[in-house]
Amino acid sequence: MQTISKIHFIKGLDPVADAFSGTVTSDVIDVQGCGAWFLIYKGVGATGTSTITALAADDTTPSNTTAVEFLYRTCTSGDTWSDWTTATTAGFTTTAGSSQMYQIYVDAAQLAEEGYGYCQLQAVEVVDSPVLGGIVAGVVDLRYAEQPSSLID
Repeated sequence: MQTISKIHFIKGLDPVADAFSGTVTSDVIDVQGCGAWFLIYKGVGATGTSTITALAADDTTPSNTTAVEFLYRTCTSGDTWSDWTTATTAGFTTTAGSSQMYQIYVDAAQLAEEGYGYCQLQAVEVVDSPVLGGIVAGVVDLRYAEQPSSLID
C-alpha cells in the first residue's frame, strides 16, 4: 500500500473509441515531485499508431510548451515489459495492434531545464485507424508530504 500511496494519480485522457485521432494532448499536470508518470492503455485497435512526445508546459492552460526527453517502456503482449528506453524530443511511435500499454516517465529536471514545472503528453496520429484508449497520469515523490489523516497519535 505504501508504494501506490506515493503516486498521486490524475486523469490524463478519458478512454474513448478514437482516442488518438489527429493530434491529442493529455491534461496538464503540475509536477510537484521528482517526476511525472503516464500510462497509455491502447485497447481495441488494428493498425492505428501515434507518435508520443512529452511536453514541458509553463502553466495549466498551457501558454507555452516545448518537447523534452523522457523514458518509456512498452508492453505489447501479456504482461511482459520491454527495457526502459530514452526517447528524444521527437518521441516514439506506438506499435499497431490491440491490448498494449506504454509507461512513460518524465523527470522533473527535464522540465526545469526549460524553466517549466508542468507536463503533458501529446499523441500525433501516424496511421489513421481508430484505437480505443486512454491515459492515466501521476506525480511521484511529491515535494510536500501529505497531511496525516489524524493529528492524534
